[in-house]
Amino acid sequence: MSLLVVGSVAFDAVETPFGKRERMLGGSATHFGLSASFFTDVRVVGVVGGDFGEEEMSVFGERGIDTDDLERVEGGKTFFWSGRYDFDLNTAHTLDTQLNVFADFKPKLSDESRRARMVFLGNIQPDLQREVREQVRGAELVALDTMNYWITSVPDAVREAISAVDVVIINDAEARQLTGEPNLIKAARKILSWGPRALVVKRGEYGAAMFTAESYFAIPAYPLEAVFDPTGAGDTFAGGFMGYLASRDPIDDDTLRRAIIFGSVMASFNVEEFGTERVRRLTHEEINRRFRDFKRMTHFEEIPFERAASGKSGV
Repeated sequence: MSLLVVGSVAFDAVETPFGKRERMLGGSATHFGLSASFFTDVRVVGVVGGDFGEEEMSVFGERGIDTDDLERVEGGKTFFWSGRYDFDLNTAHTLDTQLNVFADFKPKLSDESRRARMVFLGNIQPDLQREVREQVRGAELVALDTMNYWITSVPDAVREAISAVDVVIINDAEARQLTGEPNLIKAARKILSWGPRALVVKRGEYGAAMFTAESYFAIPAYPLEAVFDPTGAGDTFAGGFMGYLASRDPIDDDTLRRAIIFGSVMASFNVEEFGTERVRRLTHEEINRRFRDFKRMTHFEEIPFERAASGKSGV
């Protein structure tokens, strides 16, 4: 199996200025898996309750996602999150969190999962991330996500987990919080010094940036007139990023840069409707068209600057 994701599979209730959903499929592994499945084979490791039915399972099935390692706790309830967004869609206001069966989640990896070429460790307890990492020693590339809750409560565990992976995918506020550095460049340098090969910073409506020891790469967000629900956009980004990487060999700097763009493309579709609604209807043609849009938006011709004899700019 090319790509393994370990994370949450959940039900979400979301309200934004543009509508609401009382119960929809969500969770980091869900959004990541759907996005990555457009590029490669995906296997999901997670846990759900007995309330997770065939309708929800069919969402994974229609994308060919392997759910053999998705544990079901009969009689238990699936992780539930409820939140509200105001007109500033960058900020989610949590209304309710019910961990339910996710509270006792201990990832169980089959032999097939342990042989994954690439692994994404979704936003789970960092000690669990590290335990999973130790079970996939042969993986070519391992990435992780984290959040402000873990950074605040167990910062040492977060740093230890980061030191064991190849790529860190977090947002700019988390990068600053994690390092205590208000400057993003300094924050990136510090995170890279802990061991990862690359840091990918999600910047919401402002795009994304990637830092390595030798390079820096940044792109804008795809311009959208209609944004309905940003829930899961970060995991959808990570799915596009990792899914593309899993479809390529070898992984060099150019490949990483294209992966950033594909991640942004997938996230741009995610926010156009609620939950998984838009991504489920996606086609490869739509993805490639938006990728080409990114190329046109960011392309410019290199013309050396020359100062005119009159003293005016030669540009």
